[in-house]
Amino acid sequence: MSVWSVPGYTESRELGSGAGGRVVLAVHDTTGVPVAVKYLGERLRGDAAFVREFRAEARVLGALDSPYVVRLYEYVEAPHGAAIVMELIDGIALRSLLAREGATGPEAALVVLKGSLLGLAAAHGAGVVHRDYKPENVLVSADGTSRLVDFGIAAGRGTTPGVAGTPAYMAPEQWHGEPASPAADVYAATVTFYECLTGRKPYTGENFAELALQHIGAPVPEDDTPEAVRPLIRRGLAKTPEDRPQNAAAFVAELDEIAGAAYGPGWEERGRRRLAALAALLPLLFPSAGGSGAGTTAVATTSLGAGPGEWPTPGLRRVLAGIVAAVVAALVAVAARAGTDAGGRAAEAVATTSALPGVPDTPAPGPEGSVGPAPSPPAATPSPSPSGSPAPGPSGSPTTSAPPMTAGPTTWPATEPSMEPSPEPTTSTSAPASVRSVSVTSFRQTGTRTGAASVDVATDGTGPVTIVVSWYTGDTKGQPGAPDGSQTFERSGATRYTFPLTHTFQGQGCYWGVQASTDPGAANGTSTRQLLTRRGCPVA
Repeated sequence: MSVWSVPGYTESRELGSGAGGRVVLAVHDTTGVPVAVKYLGERLRGDAAFVREFRAEARVLGALDSPYVVRLYEYVEAPHGAAIVMELIDGIALRSLLAREGATGPEAALVVLKGSLLGLAAAHGAGVVHRDYKPENVLVSADGTSRLVDFGIAAGRGTTPGVAGTPAYMAPEQWHGEPASPAADVYAATVTFYECLTGRKPYTGENFAELALQHIGAPVPEDDTPEAVRPLIRRGLAKTPEDRPQNAAAFVAELDEIAGAAYGPGWEERGRRRLAALAALLPLLFPSAGGSGAGTTAVATTSLGAGPGEWPTPGLRRVLAGIVAAVVAALVAVAARAGTDAGGRAAEAVATTSALPGVPDTPAPGPEGSVGPAPSPPAATPSPSPSGSPAPGPSGSPTTSAPPMTAGPTTWPATEPSMEPSPEPTTSTSAPASVRSVSVTSFRQTGTRTGAASVDVATDGTGPVTIVVSWYTGDTKGQPGAPDGSQTFERSGATRYTFPLTHTFQGQGCYWGVQASTDPGAANGTSTRQLLTRRGCPVA
């Protein structure tokens, strides 16, 4: 049987692969937009736990809207496979750059840290902890900007998903299996920052036990770093989460202050130029180069047969979690005996459906004033360049913008591939669709007039299904209110579809609502969410 591919896309070549999955370069047939398609490994698609984690990764990406995080276009799940279709980043992995060029210099290291911290800040703001920040998951573009990728083992803040991560970058509390927290991401980002400064990791070990002991109790190795940035190293690598910046946004504020004082107002531009120059030395690693791009785009980080410094797959993690916890407990006890152990809202979500397992609902927006203005739509983007790389956007960074789609007041993001009907898959004949469920899995306010939602549809067949998404505004909690536009589109060729939506509201109601329905009708009927958007509105 031929290998399954996502309907509606034409693939050109593989960008990277591993036991957990592979990433291919493809083009959306309707719009011509280049994309990266991440496939779940064939050996894993029969494991329900792997499929759930893969699905959860897509949902996390769909909930994030940041220029520093790779964007989700859609998630497709079929009897023969599952795939995440995402923005193509024409860049190289920071790991490749460090392996070939060594230390980047302090200003470039600060730029890498700031860019990826801003990506983490978007995740932390949505209640998500990445848990696997490392150079492999930071992409450096040709203009020197950096982007965060691969949310394969992300977890909700405060959840206890167990021991997971890449050992060389795991915070002390991660080794204990404590609840996921943004401070652990700050720690991993600082480890990567240290590696950019020195060309090596702060702690090394021949096995998990040695790494655990060093991360938990060894002194912070700041002496080999420039004195001007040592406060960042000390803060970010503090042994207890309370002594670190509590989230990425707080760390960015400290970084800006320290970098500006140490290197002057032009440090960021000089750092970007330095990164761009280093990346230019590795032209064949860019997806647009047409050569082998292994490692330039994120694949599953939790791969089978993990080598040194990599954590095992979810199934094996469950087996090893207890062993690791016992080893860490013993190490801490030994270290202690040796004296070395370091000791009134503006928005309210009202959901009528439950979220997918494994990832929390996207939190409602914060107090009025914390919701920024609606994001400006991207400028029209020329066709992809002959090399296959996305054409530069307004800032010079690669973009993958498709022509915007509109229907009434609803506007699809310019970076969203068209929701036109997908062609039938080539590997099987479509069966009549029976819709098991339709869910609005998240709904949040993104600006004074704009909102974003994520819709998930599960079917028992691969035949065509019509999805209707309707938007409403009103002044009464629990009632839809007045219609504010709708979007209707077709899907076929798979058994699960997940995609993000955006909408600009025209009505003046205090409550915004979104409803998703299908034809054939779903077993659960419809799914509706409502959002209270500003102060002074009735809440009961």
